[in-house]
Amino acid sequence: MRRAALAVGVLAVLAAGVAPVASAEARFRVIVNPQVKGGQIPRTALSSIFLGHAPKWADGSEVRPVDQSVRSPLRVAFSNDVHMQGVMEIQVYWQREIAKGRVPPPVKASDEEVVEYVASTPGAIGYVSPGTALPGTVREVAVVN
Repeated sequence: MRRAALAVGVLAVLAAGVAPVASAEARFRVIVNPQVKGGQIPRTALSSIFLGHAPKWADGSEVRPVDQSVRSPLRVAFSNDVHMQGVMEIQVYWQREIAKGRVPPPVKASDEEVVEYVASTPGAIGYVSPGTALPGTVREVAVVN
C-alpha cells in the first residue's frame, strides 16, 4: 500500500509547483525519458526512486532509474545531495536489499551511456554532469525541496 501511494505521488510531485532547490552551482542534472510527465521532482521523491521505494509512475508505468559508477564524483554529489548519505552508505543499503531479492538500478559508466539509456527506456530517470549536452530524446527536470 505504501509503495502504491509513493507511485501515485511520484508523478504528482513532478508537476507540483514547488520552489527549486537553492544551489550556487548545479552539481548534476536530472533527466527523464520524454514520456515521463512534469518538469519538477522533489528531492525526497527522487531519493525514493533511486532506493527502489517508488517502482511506478502515477500512470502505472514502471520507473526505471539508472545510476552512475560508484567511482564517479557525480555519483558522490548525487548521493550527498539527494540521499543525504555517502555512496558507501547507499552501497551498504543495496547490499542488504539484494540479500532480500531486490535489484538496484543499473549502473552506466558515463554521461553518454546514461543519456542513451534514458532516451531508449520508457519511464527512465537518471542524472548527468551539468555540462552534458542533452539531445531532444531526453528531458531535464528540476529537483526541488
